[in-house]
Amino acid sequence: MSTQVHANLTEEQVRQISGGLDEPEWMLETRLEALDALETLDMPKVIRTPGRDWTNLHDLDFETLVDPLNAAERKDQVGPDEVEVLPWTEALAEHEDLVRERFGSIVDPQENYLTALSTALFSTGTVVYVPEGVDAEDVTVRTEMNSRSLFNYTLVVTEESSSVTILERQSTGETEVEGERYYSGIVEIDAGENSYVQYGTLQNLSRETYAFSAKRGETDTYATIDWIEGNLGTRLTKSETSTVLSGDSSESQMVGAFFGEDDQHFDIDLKVWHRAEHTTADLVTRGVTDDVARSVYEGVQDVGRDAWDTSSYQRENTLMLSDESEADASPKLIINNHDTEASHSATVGQVDEEDLLYMTSRGIPPRRARNMLVEGFFVPVLEEIEVDELREDLEGLVADRLRS
Repeated sequence: MSTQVHANLTEEQVRQISGGLDEPEWMLETRLEALDALETLDMPKVIRTPGRDWTNLHDLDFETLVDPLNAAERKDQVGPDEVEVLPWTEALAEHEDLVRERFGSIVDPQENYLTALSTALFSTGTVVYVPEGVDAEDVTVRTEMNSRSLFNYTLVVTEESSSVTILERQSTGETEVEGERYYSGIVEIDAGENSYVQYGTLQNLSRETYAFSAKRGETDTYATIDWIEGNLGTRLTKSETSTVLSGDSSESQMVGAFFGEDDQHFDIDLKVWHRAEHTTADLVTRGVTDDVARSVYEGVQDVGRDAWDTSSYQRENTLMLSDESEADASPKLIINNHDTEASHSATVGQVDEEDLLYMTSRGIPPRRARNMLVEGFFVPVLEEIEVDELREDLEGLVADRLRS
């Protein structure tokens, strides 16, 4: 089923966005092709049971949510001198050949309706380029959304034997916007031979926001891509994160945490594609739902026929703090090579009453005891986060939410 294009999108708007960024003709053509494709593309795939989509994207009113020519933000893009952390316009001016080669090579601009929409309309972006042999930390990108809609794009390219740690944040500014909002973020990571990328994101957008993100990476030989994802904001989040392990002896770890309250909805989609020999993956996610919040999780480990000596593991745990909240999980293994060691698991449960009774019987107030158990629930994920700033921020946001 295709999605009808909302009437307030025009070719002239796309041309204005591209012209405002001083883009070359090939980029404009890419945008216009994505705009044309909207008429035939459907929304991203979601898990469904007979008669029900676990996440309903078709009912979003994009004519109200998307205001293409009035995007406003405050963005900070910083990094060490040996790494190039460039706004989109500067990246095209200084590295046009590189951008042209890598843009859309991992996230297909016409993969679905929302990737095409983002390709046609994105007005802000960051390109991180790490030269051969450079080891860099403390690359930080902060995006503060100050408009009804914002489309963001991030490209990371690491050359041979380099490494980089990137922390990207999304939040909502103080600019008053009536009604609902829409945020879209596309991330592509091209990890060169024997390079290491650690990419962390912390999403804390306003409760009036609907958000879509597609974060994809591909590894060369001996390369590693580690993802860290924290989701606390928005009314509805559809988040897709995946790694294609294309190089022999390459690795990927995905660490995720979410906390939903009120009527928040989180749809978390993690995938790893083992396409080479001696590859390793580890997927770890923990989340909490309270009030009438809902979480949907799908994790896929796909082992190809040529992926000899594969190791792949997946664990997802959700803690429900109320009887009205919901949590669904669908972990999957797709194995086409017998030389594979793999496992997957998912659990959904509530705070253990015996643990709660034990703590309250020793004088801890019930609310404080529950909060301590929730904080402890997140510890296995927090221990996997090597970026101190991201771990401390996530801990603080969880604690603030428990106190509210």
